[in-house]
Amino acid sequence: MKRFTFFWLMLLLMACSDEQEAGPEVVGYHAFDSYYDFKKTLTETASLVDPELRQEKVSALWDSLVSNQQIPFVFGDSVAFLYKGNAGTVSWAGDFNGWSPTFTGQRIGESDIWLVEKVFPTDARLDYKIVVDGTWKLDPSNSYIQYSGFGPNSELRMPEWSFPMETKPDAGIPKGVLSENQVIVSNAVNLNYSVQYKVYTPAGYSQLDNLSVIYVTDGHEYADDKLGSMVIVLDNLIHQKKIQPIIAVFVDPRDPSNLGNNRRMQEYRANQKFANFLSDELVPSIDAAYKTNASAAHRAILGTSLGGWNSAYVGLVRSDAFQLIGIHSPAFDAAIIQNYSTTARLPLKIFMSTGVIHDTQNQARSMKSVLEQKAYPLQYIEVNEGHSWGNWRALLEEPLTYFFPAE
Repeated sequence: MKRFTFFWLMLLLMACSDEQEAGPEVVGYHAFDSYYDFKKTLTETASLVDPELRQEKVSALWDSLVSNQQIPFVFGDSVAFLYKGNAGTVSWAGDFNGWSPTFTGQRIGESDIWLVEKVFPTDARLDYKIVVDGTWKLDPSNSYIQYSGFGPNSELRMPEWSFPMETKPDAGIPKGVLSENQVIVSNAVNLNYSVQYKVYTPAGYSQLDNLSVIYVTDGHEYADDKLGSMVIVLDNLIHQKKIQPIIAVFVDPRDPSNLGNNRRMQEYRANQKFANFLSDELVPSIDAAYKTNASAAHRAILGTSLGGWNSAYVGLVRSDAFQLIGIHSPAFDAAIIQNYSTTARLPLKIFMSTGVIHDTQNQARSMKSVLEQKAYPLQYIEVNEGHSWGNWRALLEEPLTYFFPAE
């Protein structure tokens, strides 16, 4: 969805006496022709000496910006982050600065508006929060929200960023079924604890068979409509015949008896026992219970961040079980890249993506170079985003159509 960048802003023309300031020469609706035009209007309005006139015109300008969803104000590649309120300090933290509140705002004129100006690629999309006197908060004047594993963030949408329509539910299409949590108890040789997971079966499953399967780590987040939206994406892509009907297994890293105990830090960091659990315990269980194609060539694993590292590792050590390797924003260490470099080419097909704004681009580019040197089948994508579910959910269609194209 291409954002419209010319927005109408209403400022009331005040009747002025000889002693009263006229303010900016703006009558009725005003279309900003440039970022400079916006900044000039904001500065002049905020600098009016008469406090009543200033307050009225600043409020009119602000209300118009809010009603047109233009906070932050975006024109071309220029962004004005804005906050209105009494404060001692205001700053912005987000994907764009590694979530360090280093974008420090300045008050404009005599107003209570705070501003910091930045430039971003015109197709960027970034999460952020405002830090007001040390308190982190959503931008109260921005209705765009992107959820993370730690809760909601405000969202900056640059004008050429396109909304991923495949993540929107379509009430008029057949829906697959996502099971309740199921539990498998891993044996003592591997994990020696219980793991929970959910299984997605596509619409019309009873009439289908020989289905490819994708195993998804951090499955509780990928399956969440506010985060990964993957169930919605699967329903839409299958209905649109962009992919074949498939099964998805959403593997939850949290302890089923204590959801606050997330074991991903242990499971996803080149853990041979976790790779073996997936390959030797979970896969046979799924193949026995569901109508799957049991070939490794029809079985994928997908993960993000540490989960992306895990996907690459599983491909490296268990290509007998998984040959379709999906990687979002990989938090690789040097060893996994070196191991791919020194290991003979494996029967793998790989999708890898990364953001390039404080994301994992360095690791991903190093791995890309190795994979290309080894002549692996590879689809690689970079986007002007950060380490965010807004990035990853918009890049589900690509690996799914790459691995499971409709026949």
